[in-house]
Formats: sequence, C-alpha cells, structure tokens
Amino acid sequence: MLKPITEAEGFLLDIRYATPDNLTGRPIYARPVAMLLPLAHGRLLRARDQAAALGLRIKVFDAFRPIQAQWALWHAVEDKRFVSDPRTGGVHPRGAAVDLTLCDAATGAELPMGTGFDAVQPESAHAHPGVPLADQRNRALLLGLMVGAGWQPYLLEWWHYQLPEARDFPPLDASAVPTGPL
Repeated sequence: MLKPITEAEGFLLDIRYATPDNLTGRPIYARPVAMLLPLAHGRLLRARDQAAALGLRIKVFDAFRPIQAQWALWHAVEDKRFVSDPRTGGVHPRGAAVDLTLCDAATGAELPMGTGFDAVQPESAHAHPGVPLADQRNRALLLGLMVGAGWQPYLLEWWHYQLPEARDFPPLDASAVPTGPL
C-alpha cells in the first residue's frame, strides 16, 4: 500500500507530470498525487525534519510513477540515461524513488540547483564542473540530507533519490493510485 506525501506533512508539492509543464509537454498523470512505499515515506519524513532544522522545506516533483507513465517518459526522452526502461520496471514504478528539491521555508523559493528539474543535459549531474559553486553547494546540501535519511542518489540527476533496496519491490501500475480522497 502506497502512502501519500502531503502538504499537511510540511512538504511543498509541484507534481509536474500532472501538468503540461514537463519534458513530454503534456500531462501524463490523471491526478496530481505523490505516493511512496511506507519505508520510503518514513525516510522522506526524516529528510523533511533534517531540512526543517536548517530553515528549509522539501518540494516534491514526482514519486510513485505508474508503469504506464514510465512508458510515456521512455518515448519522450532521447537520452535513455535519464529514464529507466519500463520493461525492467525502473524504481519510480516501485514507489521507491522521489524527485525533489529544497526551498527556503520562509519564502517557499527554490534554492538554485544549476539546472531545472528534469533537465536532460550533462549539467544535471552531481558535481558537474559547469554548475556555479553556490548551486553545487545547494546540491551537496540536498545530497547530504537525503543520504543521511537513508536514500541513494542517481548521479546524473541532482533531483532523483531512491531507496538502496528499491529493486526488492515489484513495479506497480496505475491501479495503485486511489481514486477517492487521500
């Protein structure tokens, strides 16, 4: 059973794949919800608490991604290093990955990270030398918070984190998203 990530828990939500403001140019989710496996949800709460102690909030762009949506991304992205093959399940369809950033708790403004979320370009990689030093520090802060809470980074995408044991869980389809209130 997947657990929703909510604003009531102190998160900011910007579920991009429920809008046309994503790399496909069209919504691929019917509902703007973010959900994770209970284990992943608990670790995200730990990261939230660590961020709050620093005057920061976590903004979530994506979490559980139904396998149907994984196919839409697979077809939209030319550089396959930036999207997992749906035939092998990926980690988002297992409810074991999250895409996120850090925001100032007082203003809600995103900390600069050198590229936007889902920027399919070399500069999206952690420690890319073409990213300004201040933005690298923000990425390093996010990395420290997430790794400290039990997450593993994907080194080509500063925004993507997954459970180290992500592949122990089966991929899920759109039927895992509830139709009623969360």
